Amino acid sequence: MTDPTAPLVRMTPLLPILSRFVFAAVLLPYFWASAITKLGSGIFGIFSPALGAYAQIFPRATEAAGYNLDNLNLFHWAVVTAGMWAEFILPLMIVVGLLTRLSALGMIGFVVLQSLTDLYGHRAIEHPETLGAWFDRAPDALILDQRAFWITLLVTLVVLGGGALSLDRLFFRNAPSARPADPQPAP
Repeated sequence: MTDPTAPLVRMTPLLPILSRFVFAAVLLPYFWASAITKLGSGIFGIFSPALGAYAQIFPRATEAAGYNLDNLNLFHWAVVTAGMWAEFILPLMIVVGLLTRLSALGMIGFVVLQSLTDLYGHRAIEHPETLGAWFDRAPDALILDQRAFWITLLVTLVVLGGGALSLDRLFFRNAPSARPADPQPAP
């Protein structure tokens, strides 16, 4: 008797590669474009984020500070700088398949924080069309619908890793394979 799951088992090694490709095609440009808007001026802009970065990440605090960065503290700078770096580094690590599981987990955390900032910091929670709803007929809400797809894609990478064509496989030859072990025949 043939195993009905055999085609799925053979396809499983393709899922991490396909997931990384889709991430590169859809989300890498999004996150890098966002990160570029946060860069400060000059060569040291990676250490001195632009005012817009603070307004994106801490909208209410930046407004309360009168849009004067001198009125914000070291915590704000550290979070904004780390967020900017994360938008550059984590997507690149996912695309090349380096520490893929950890990078994808970091991106999940990033997307959750991004969504909470959008909902509460930018008050998108007050706009039902932005928040959206599951199990409705409109699949284009920015928060619940889109971000659910993003996280599902990233969870695939957390579970399966970077796959055969990844730096993980090159550097960590003993890394667990995304391909499950061959099923043993029943006696």
